[in-house]
Amino acid sequence: MRFRLLWKAVSLNKLLSILLPPLSCATVIILIWHLSIKLFKIESFILPEPYRVLTTMIQRSTELMNACFITASAALLGLLFSLIIGYSIALLFSLSDWLEKGLYPLALFFQTVPIVAVAPLIILWVGQGFYGVMTVALILSVFPIISGATTGLTRLPNSYLELFELYKSNTIKRMLYLQIPHSLPNVIAGLRVSSGLAVIGAIIGEFSAGYGQGNSGLGYYILASSGNLKTDLLFASIITSTIMGWLIFISIDRLGNMLLSTFHMNQTKVK
Repeated sequence: MRFRLLWKAVSLNKLLSILLPPLSCATVIILIWHLSIKLFKIESFILPEPYRVLTTMIQRSTELMNACFITASAALLGLLFSLIIGYSIALLFSLSDWLEKGLYPLALFFQTVPIVAVAPLIILWVGQGFYGVMTVALILSVFPIISGATTGLTRLPNSYLELFELYKSNTIKRMLYLQIPHSLPNVIAGLRVSSGLAVIGAIIGEFSAGYGQGNSGLGYYILASSGNLKTDLLFASIITSTIMGWLIFISIDRLGNMLLSTFHMNQTKVK
């Protein structure tokens, strides 16, 4: 009984240590926000009061949650394809120094391309709607995975390479037992960055290749509320998209840490 009470107390303290700092900062920001409006007499169409934003979020919660689901689906699917495509490209680079040196600069296209400029091409090639939005999310999120995976697959310790050469391991064995396991931390680090970029890509994609009214994501609400000066809905949409991005990032981070822990445990057992 005492152990159970002690465990609950420790869990509660851990939860408070995680939640208290961000909640405290959020409270301070909301207070500054509210006082600034009162002090400088800012019009509501420029900066709405916090309670109006909260009221809008509650009143239109169903619409915002449906839009959040649509945007998150496009972002997550784009992230999944960016992982598959990005890692496949990195594997190709790891097979040949010539391929890496020749094609890696071209991969920078995914990082530097002005997505708004190529949006008409995406709509022409992929189509307007979900697949167009997913493609934008993919383009924006793929490069960190290419970069991280390429680093993990090719920047190997000399001692490991010498060991595999000593046992005369072929390319496939070296890939399976050395390069892929060694690249795992870099890939997860790239995924953490790409998770945020995928959300940004999905929302930007909805600006140009979106779904239209009736089946709309958060990008549509941000664009429409901004054009109609519905600033309370604009803030509600931005806050919803921020929470969604944070939840996706936290989920990827936790899954990555679990995967790394499991991998290290298995490596320890093998040793």
